[in-house]
Amino acid sequence: MSVSSFLRMRLGGRCCVAEIVQKRALSGADTINALRPFYFAVHPDFFGQHPREREVNENSLKRLNGYLENLQKPGMRSIKPTKLTFYVRDTKEKVAGESDLIPFGFRSVTFTLQSKDVLSTVMEVLKSCSLSVEHMHGLLKSRAESQNSPKQGGIPFYRPIKWDKTYYSVTGFRDPEQELEQAKKMERTLSLWLRNNEPEATKKQNASVPRRAELKRLKRELIEKLGLVDIRWQRKWGVAHRCCQLQSLSRLALQSPEALLNLRGHTVIFTDQSGMNASGHVMLGTMDVHHQWTRLFQRLPSYYSLFQQTVWLKDRISFLLGGIQVIHMERVGPVLPLEEHYSTLNTFHKRLLPHRLALHPRSLEGLTMTLENDRSTPRLHEMGHFIIPVVCDAVQLQNFLQSHAQEARRRMQRKDQLEAEEENVMSSCVQDLSLRSLSKEPSVSSSQMIPCCKRLMEERSPHMQGLHLHVSHFYSVMQDGDLCIPWDWKG
Repeated sequence: MSVSSFLRMRLGGRCCVAEIVQKRALSGADTINALRPFYFAVHPDFFGQHPREREVNENSLKRLNGYLENLQKPGMRSIKPTKLTFYVRDTKEKVAGESDLIPFGFRSVTFTLQSKDVLSTVMEVLKSCSLSVEHMHGLLKSRAESQNSPKQGGIPFYRPIKWDKTYYSVTGFRDPEQELEQAKKMERTLSLWLRNNEPEATKKQNASVPRRAELKRLKRELIEKLGLVDIRWQRKWGVAHRCCQLQSLSRLALQSPEALLNLRGHTVIFTDQSGMNASGHVMLGTMDVHHQWTRLFQRLPSYYSLFQQTVWLKDRISFLLGGIQVIHMERVGPVLPLEEHYSTLNTFHKRLLPHRLALHPRSLEGLTMTLENDRSTPRLHEMGHFIIPVVCDAVQLQNFLQSHAQEARRRMQRKDQLEAEEENVMSSCVQDLSLRSLSKEPSVSSSQMIPCCKRLMEERSPHMQGLHLHVSHFYSVMQDGDLCIPWDWKG
């Protein structure tokens, strides 16, 4: 997917340019220029080594472009608020004397678009991602000057843009093609990286031993005291950060023990927002204060009711689609709130009801599917589950499920074999390399993890002994000394 494909903005229908400028302040071309820093910070091409983040950004960009296109349509009245999640690159500007490409990380940003005009939406996107809006002043000034000049009617015309190399040298913008080429040249080798970073990792891990013990103690005590099934975290926060979150929950349990009675039998997940997720787990927003958590605990009975309705909808959909089960991939992608999950299920169920699909009640039993709002055609995932758009045509859906059912079963069987092999090879890797622990990102598949572990055992680097190793998509030393290595590391 090229950068230019996300820099196209098409306005449908015959409309007057002057009217668009007057009502929405920015034309399609102005919008592209205004959002250029944003596109360069989130474009999927820069997330080639991070497939989960790449897919999230692809889907969110589609929804953002659709939102902007709707705002620019003549006669637009009301637009539904749109919640978006982006992984934003933490890029640094080039400094004289340094290499052209400076390593970067990324962060997750979630915001909801509610603006009714393009200008406000653009400003909202830039500010939500903590990007500069300085360039907007000059853009709006030139826009105002063009409004005072004689106006020409007609249909706005936009074409894909492939910038000449001189454009980047003059404007100061980074050339994405050049960045990608340089990133490929800067490949590291595992042995060299371990040799350079093992002392730092060892020092940090030794310093974190008391905190790790404290974390285990707090987690065990809270699970027993509150009657929880488990305590989890949405992302790999540092040990000290997780301890603080557990201590905060423990203080609340001492101050208002009655408020936590509704938590019994649940799994608690510390994440970015409070509520209940699609799997029925209680989410505690790490930025929320005690009274917000308490209010959530009081509302849990209403969440139970909504969760039961989602279960009923899944059963009804399964009955209509030959026994296939609707699932949600909890550990892959952003957290899905229960309300959003229910809305998706309800919409899909209503679309299915009018059609009498000719599917045997048990013909698709044992198969699974996920629902997505951002897709237009169904597809079969490599792990064997179907990915079905909510607005999929019923007849097309039936034909697709029937024609791919056998392949889906074959892929699911292969997935089970890979997961069993992955568990064995990870256990062998921990023992053979004398690791303290070995973990991986959810986005690293079994077919990627297995050869990674086998190569690690062949490499047998002495620099890994006694360390916590985490397989991800990039090299890094975590705050507590965990070593992150890419699954496709070079020897």
